[in-house]
Amino acid sequence: MSGEANVTTDRHIIDCHTHIIDPARFSFADGPGYKPRADESGAREAFCATLDAHEVGHAVLVQPSCYGFDNAAVLDAMATNPGRFKAIAVLDPRTPEAMLASLAERGVVGVRFNLVSYERDALTAPSAERFLARLKALGWFAQIYADDAQWPELAAILLRAGVKVLIDHFGVRDPSRGVAQPGFQSVLRLGRAGNATIKFTAPFRVSRQGGTFADLDPFVASLITAFGIRACIWGSDWPFINLPGGYRYSLALRALDRWVAAAADRDLVLRGNPARLFGFGE
Repeated sequence: MSGEANVTTDRHIIDCHTHIIDPARFSFADGPGYKPRADESGAREAFCATLDAHEVGHAVLVQPSCYGFDNAAVLDAMATNPGRFKAIAVLDPRTPEAMLASLAERGVVGVRFNLVSYERDALTAPSAERFLARLKALGWFAQIYADDAQWPELAAILLRAGVKVLIDHFGVRDPSRGVAQPGFQSVLRLGRAGNATIKFTAPFRVSRQGGTFADLDPFVASLITAFGIRACIWGSDWPFINLPGGYRYSLALRALDRWVAAAADRDLVLRGNPARLFGFGE
């Protein structure tokens, strides 16, 4: 299989949280967000080679904060590899309708709100209600990365909006506070409402027990109960930026085995659920 090709098989895994980091082709934007070091690049060619090596057929590209509202890198990766990728963009709420329609045609399926390191008040600003309504009308996802303390307010906003929700990185930032913390309980409330999907991504960024990730066990059990296995998906977080020593893709894949033991359930999380949610194969 070539590094840049149209992948049509439905037997491959779908990685639902990845990034393109290619400053040689696409300069970083000014403003907030983490700016990767020179050794933290992740160009489309290297990404496709990684996917091929691990029999991962498709992926969801998530716009990283280093590019701000300039989604050129993910759009380029989608155009170069027709049918292989979908994307979660980062957009100005004032983006014209014609641009949203064009992005949808090119494979964008949602907008990310990074409330941790990019724009903390993106969902509490006056423009947010109208923007969420526009995303709902498109059938797009609002993908949320938030601190624990933000979730009670965010859950109320998202439930009122009725938009489809994607929740990053297990929906928790500090597992030492336990599953009873108000923020995580608000995440579970979104799951029980039936319009949200949880991403089991990057436990190495969340867990305080690196290697085993045992402190996430009660969180994942609660998430599966609240969301149901059909609203759970997996992502690697490739190319593992801002992580001392990096990480191996094979380890990111194996992490799911700790929490999803049944083969049929793993198949849903790795293949069936993302294919249905993001329209791969349509």
